[in-house]
Amino acid sequence: MRAIQDSMDVLNGKWVIPIISSICFYETRRFSDILNDIDGISNRMLSKELKALEVNKLVKRTILDTQPISVQYELTEHGRTLQTIINNLTVWGISHRKEIIGQ
Repeated sequence: MRAIQDSMDVLNGKWVIPIISSICFYETRRFSDILNDIDGISNRMLSKELKALEVNKLVKRTILDTQPISVQYELTEHGRTLQTIINNLTVWGISHRKEIIGQ
């Protein structure tokens, strides 16, 4: 049970899985791209969640030498271990939607 609680402590919250999914699907994402991918998330909340994901070593932040400066995010090697979970959630979500809608 401790391992499940540790996992939930990191992945808990409304925005964590959508943020990881956005980065996982595209491999690298700029801040504005993630913001556009996720309906309803604010700049401030996205920034806060990305910082937490960095602390948990799931996301790597890279500042690009562009004008204006842009920031790119990608999953760390440790973060990429979540890809299987994200893929399984996707498959389950599609199946669940079909079950509920009746298609």
